[in-house]
Amino acid sequence: MESLDVAQIAADTTDPRAGLRAVASLRTLADALELRQVEAALRSGMSWQAIADALGVTRQAAHKKHAKRIDPTIAVPRRSS
Repeated sequence: MESLDVAQIAADTTDPRAGLRAVASLRTLADALELRQVEAALRSGMSWQAIADALGVTRQAAHKKHAKRIDPTIAVPRRSS
């Protein structure tokens, strides 16, 4: 099923069971896409702070959510003291 179809089902309140399943599917998709973008950002040299700013969260929140999930071959920038 296409993402747009899933989004339409998620927005339709006539069948809450189907809507809730669609919301869960969209959340899974969004999480996977966010991780891919975080990895791309790190590969391009962005800092955790810049990534967090783009996501609208704190640096700590971005790091906590993604640090253990990113591709281990990515060189992660370290905070300067």
